[in-house]
Amino acid sequence: MNTKGTVFKYADNIDTDVIIPARHLNIQDAKELAAHCMEDIDASFVTAVKPGDVIVAGWNFGCGSSREHAPLVIKTNGVGCVIAKSFARIFYRNAINIGLPILECEQAAEEIAAGDTVSVNFDTGEIVDETTGKSYRAEPFPEFIQKIIRAGGLLASLRKEA
Repeated sequence: MNTKGTVFKYADNIDTDVIIPARHLNIQDAKELAAHCMEDIDASFVTAVKPGDVIVAGWNFGCGSSREHAPLVIKTNGVGCVIAKSFARIFYRNAINIGLPILECEQAAEEIAAGDTVSVNFDTGEIVDETTGKSYRAEPFPEFIQKIIRAGGLLASLRKEA
């Protein structure tokens, strides 16, 4: 499993209310909800993001509320991967549950710039900044978690096994 795209770069402590503002949580349709992703810190995100693009962020990405809406709207917008120095634990788990690929890599998150083109190999954990030519190594998920992500999330994975 791989992705390649343009980087959207964010700081430390991007909380779930920044990823999807709580004022929109009454929206039931995932695509309509996703139209509000990152709007309070990056109004152009939803019009600029393309399938496969990559979010790169600092420490504690996805902190705050435990709602699954945050990784869901990122995935619904076509983001191929989120790379961060660290993730809030509940966001980390929710991302796996809904099938959003994420990787922790402090050096990559520090050095990769907004607008760079990045490719990610989820099987090996290799992250390549194709703009600068630098490579980084993240710890890939074990095969059973990669299987969940490839299936589109935990429930989809369980349905395939049934």
